[in-house]
Amino acid sequence: MQVVDELARYAPGRETVATIGVFDGVHQGHRHLMERVLQRAREQGALSAVLTFHPIPRTVLAPGTVVPTLTTLEERLARIRALGIDLVVPLTFTLELSRLTAREFMTLVKQHLRLRGLVIGPDFALGRGREGNADALRALGAELGFWVETVSFVTAHGERVSSTAIRQAIEQGDVARARALLGHPFSIRGTVIPGRGRGRALGFPTANIEPLPGLALPADGIYATMATVHDGRHSAATYIGTRPTFEGGERLIEAFLLDFAENLYGRPITIDLIERVRGDQRFASTEALTAQMERDIAEARRILAGHQA
Repeated sequence: MQVVDELARYAPGRETVATIGVFDGVHQGHRHLMERVLQRAREQGALSAVLTFHPIPRTVLAPGTVVPTLTTLEERLARIRALGIDLVVPLTFTLELSRLTAREFMTLVKQHLRLRGLVIGPDFALGRGREGNADALRALGAELGFWVETVSFVTAHGERVSSTAIRQAIEQGDVARARALLGHPFSIRGTVIPGRGRGRALGFPTANIEPLPGLALPADGIYATMATVHDGRHSAATYIGTRPTFEGGERLIEAFLLDFAENLYGRPITIDLIERVRGDQRFASTEALTAQMERDIAEARRILAGHQA
């Protein structure tokens, strides 16, 4: 069984206090949960542990379902480790795993990770048919030898923090709201690829980005962004759209790095989206487009100056 094989790779030297979930985005709610894991683990002289499922279970349970991710698995693991978690365990979510009862799954976790305590959110459930809710897990814990603690939801600006709410904000282009819910900017990661040179012809040489597959992308428009490349971070204005002024076509991501002139072809790049400047639109002429781009860049500079202050 794959879940046994994966759990067996980890042999903690002492008992663990853990939490379990997908944790896509590692948002403020996830960090609140993991900070409690760290606290309880310290109190009890145990290791802190996070079990994270990949891919997102819904895409396995309903084949053909597409759920754009907020982070790659590698970024998710790195963000969790950065919190100080001792043991980060990625588990491949399969149909086989989904058919395990809550008792079967928690017995495996107890056996392989020496589980002493489990910290969960109020709406958490696992096991076949989501039978393992908080009450069921407490009963299992009393039998198998681990305690269960439930933490409260986290809100930001009066809104409950969730990966679903963050995806909705990104889809609407409201990256400032997504940033507030995440607790950090939403990022697009990818590679700089050759483009058609249209931006350079207009006086705005851009880095054309091929994003990593499966990641969420925001609504079309111009965004004030921060670009991370090999030599550091740079302010940027980033366009996402189909260039309607030029009769449209494939959807593109183009970043104009401010005060930067190096060739980035083939290099990895990360774009942190800070705020949307405007939506995409068609202009009557290239001159009108160029004039608007000048205004967009000025606005991006203004937003980023305030963000960095």
